Amino acid sequence: MNLGPTELIILLVIVLLLFGVGRVSRIGGELGSAVANFRKGLDQGAREAAAANEEATAEKKAEEA
Repeated sequence: MNLGPTELIILLVIVLLLFGVGRVSRIGGELGSAVANFRKGLDQGAREAAAANEEATAEKKAEEA
């Protein structure tokens, strides 16, 4: 079920009528903040994993020497 541009516009108008512009704007801002925090968490997890990998590699090289 694909939504075309007309259906999306109608859906947007219905949402605006139900919730009002202010509330929809606030929800959009909160959603944007949530996505930004999620991305920061992913980046931090990737950095921690890379650091742990480097540490394990250094320990392995130290054991071999």
